[in-house]
Amino acid sequence: MQGPEVLIPISFFFSVGAVIILRGPLGKAIADRIAGRTGRDDDDYHSLRGEVDELRGRLAETEERLDFAERLLSNPQSSDREPRSPRN
Repeated sequence: MQGPEVLIPISFFFSVGAVIILRGPLGKAIADRIAGRTGRDDDDYHSLRGEVDELRGRLAETEERLDFAERLLSNPQSSDREPRSPRN
């Protein structure tokens, strides 16, 4: 078999393979994606979003504390100390 007759069995096997693959989980995922369904629960999404927002706030607070500590350490004279008076 050579020529165009070979294309008939090849296309048949590819068609059968495509039908088997697309009727499984991959086909369902593609159909959900086309339909606009994301597949994740909204409750999980909102709870994770809340956790991320909380972590962002904690990170901002930590950055502010770090900046404050750096300013204190970079200042050689602290405002808590009394200035030294020269001895005569």
